[in-house]
Amino acid sequence: MSGKIVNNVFRASGVIAATPGGLDWSTAVVTGSTLSASAGKGYFINTTSNACTVTLPSSAEIGDQIVFADYARTWSTNNLIIDTNGNNFQGDPDTYTVDYSTAGQSLNIVYSDATKGWLPVSDDAVADAPSPPATQKGIFAFGNSGSVTNIKNLVNSSGVVASDATGVGTARSNAAGTTYGGDKGIFGFGNPAASGYTGITNLVSNSGVVASDTSAVGTARQGLAAAQYGGIAAGTAIFGFGFISAATGITNLVNSSGVVGSDVSAVGTGRNYLGGANYGGDKVIFGYGRLNSGSVTGITNLVNSSGVVSSDVSAVGTARKELAAASYGNDKALFVGGRNSGGTAVSLKNLVNSSGVVASDVTGVGNATRSYQATLYGGDKAIFAFGVDGSGNYVNKSNLVNNVGVMASDVSGVGTAREWSPALGYSSSA
Repeated sequence: MSGKIVNNVFRASGVIAATPGGLDWSTAVVTGSTLSASAGKGYFINTTSNACTVTLPSSAEIGDQIVFADYARTWSTNNLIIDTNGNNFQGDPDTYTVDYSTAGQSLNIVYSDATKGWLPVSDDAVADAPSPPATQKGIFAFGNSGSVTNIKNLVNSSGVVASDATGVGTARSNAAGTTYGGDKGIFGFGNPAASGYTGITNLVSNSGVVASDTSAVGTARQGLAAAQYGGIAAGTAIFGFGFISAATGITNLVNSSGVVGSDVSAVGTGRNYLGGANYGGDKVIFGYGRLNSGSVTGITNLVNSSGVVSSDVSAVGTARKELAAASYGNDKALFVGGRNSGGTAVSLKNLVNSSGVVASDVTGVGNATRSYQATLYGGDKAIFAFGVDGSGNYVNKSNLVNNVGVMASDVSGVGTAREWSPALGYSSSA
């Protein structure tokens, strides 16, 4: 006879009996930050002091079963994180993150097949909605190099800027771009010529292909900003502020399919040439810019996870316009550069924490640059590129920002030197 021998318990009577569910429960409570789990085992996971990342077996067979229990009811404080180690979890690949974050859960998972992978057959409180992987690549497109253009430059997951590629869509500058749909992007609005503004948009695929023009929905304008909100899984984004015949504070929401909504009445003070970036994982901050009076400001407006814009927050950093903003470190953001009240390009940055609080100025960040843009890349880093230097020259340099907000020195650029080339992140694959 042959077959698989399951774990058994020797009773005091001498009778051999199988453990419940054929599982062998670990006698030691797991308190560490990592655990390599084995099929046919049960584990008590105590996350009182830290989160615990559990790595599942890489070689799983149909019917393999593992159980985890929240020993101290603290998974809501420090999560149980599942690393599926090359296999799917509920049909999602292992590039997705699986977090169990509700107190008092017990998780019973069984391996099904290569398609669905590990499946929960019981969990007391379901909190396993997978989080898509972070954006890995970026793209700069359009801009003004003396005349408007529709060229594009792709950025790989290491922050390397590629040479010019022929763009698609109406050539323009002073547009905005943002990620939407988790791994895609949208460019919108802008100035297609010496005069006149547009509300057209161009969708960007998860392979960096820019689609042809989509007819305008929102009010045509230029000098606006855009960012994603609601979290990567939600796939939503927002365009905000800009200049029509005067500075405005209207916004337009973008759904997970890249469809732009109609105008939403302004809440914050109307302005253009501002920056916008995601912070806190699912929120947006708009900041700085040029007011109708022509003066510059440092006020900010926070946008919640539902896309609702808050009223003005008093300025902290140096008032300026024509700056750039990006997210970094998964939940933070920064504003960089711009032109101050005297019209001078500046080399400074303002970090934004995970609660949307803007820090005071940090000076000496790269060469003074204005009229440039930035985007997330590599999951948790940012890149600022192109723009105009302190002497008024178009540049094609770039500056990388690491995942703690430190900006590297200038890198000689690739591609056509230009200003107002909007940027966005795309692709969940490196």
